[in-house]
Amino acid sequence: MFARAAKFIYLNRTCWNGLYRVNLKGKFNVPIGTKSKVIMKSDDFQKVSSILNNVEIRVADFEDTVNMAGLDDVVFVDPPYTVKHNNNNFIKYNECLFSWDDQVRLKAALIRAKDRGAYIVLTNANHQCIRELYVDEFQIDVAPRCSVISGKNKGRGPATELVIRSCQWNG
Repeated sequence: MFARAAKFIYLNRTCWNGLYRVNLKGKFNVPIGTKSKVIMKSDDFQKVSSILNNVEIRVADFEDTVNMAGLDDVVFVDPPYTVKHNNNNFIKYNECLFSWDDQVRLKAALIRAKDRGAYIVLTNANHQCIRELYVDEFQIDVAPRCSVISGKNKGRGPATELVIRSCQWNG
């Protein structure tokens, strides 16, 4: 287990922009980046280990995980930003494309969690079809962000995304 964690940290810190992506065979396929330092002064693996000591980490379909949320739980979701036409830039981060049908299935799971009393926060593409998908059940805000993970310079820079939520911010 320690060897897998060390390998993941090494790959994440030395690959291009910290991107995690796999090919159709499920193998990591991000090119090497420009950083060579793997361990940072700010790393505190003992503290992280202590925090994660009583945490259960699962590999599961998002719907199985969201279905576990109940009263007063906070569900934060940041899915691949696939839109209805499925041709918005690069979306193939793993061996299974997160499709428009998955977006619809995610919305249904989030509505069920909200109905059980969970608080929902979702980020997604600032695209009309995403706004239309969530407008009846959730509050939608447009948030500025800086896009830095793009293969081409013109794809980097100021951008916006949607923050979709089930409640008003308190603060």
